[in-house]
Amino acid sequence: MHWGFRDAWKEKNMGSIVKNEDAEKCLRELLKAEGYELNEPKKQGETGVDILATKGEETFHIEVIGYKSSGPERAKDFYQVFFRAVSRLNEGATHCVIAIPKQAAKGLPLRAQQHRIAWERIEKTFPELEIWLVDVENRTYERTGWGKWLWNWENENSNGR
Repeated sequence: MHWGFRDAWKEKNMGSIVKNEDAEKCLRELLKAEGYELNEPKKQGETGVDILATKGEETFHIEVIGYKSSGPERAKDFYQVFFRAVSRLNEGATHCVIAIPKQAAKGLPLRAQQHRIAWERIEKTFPELEIWLVDVENRTYERTGWGKWLWNWENENSNGR
């Protein structure tokens, strides 16, 4: 089976999927409407930050991923986007953003708990790091800090302690 065909079939038939391009396009529209100046979208094969959004003195280096039906693929994408985001510190970034479809919010508290000590250290080491949830369907997004996801899991699982 041709790999491109298989991927297209999986996207069509295996659950809620948001493509990287759709999440990026949505976020670009929203940021532009908020008055941000944006870099041009990258062409196929180009490297660099996905979205560079500037308004006044504030600049956001934003790396965008989609949401795949396969859990292992989502995990791989998340780990890769983490390193892409923090690599923007080499460019002087003061806000490093991982932008992901809102569907990923379901798994973030569990991922944060699974890697709890590392998640806490990442939050302390990279205070510039943020996670934004992009709702492609409703054309909205939510900004969150890295630590929110560990805090959410602990509050939901404290059993009144």
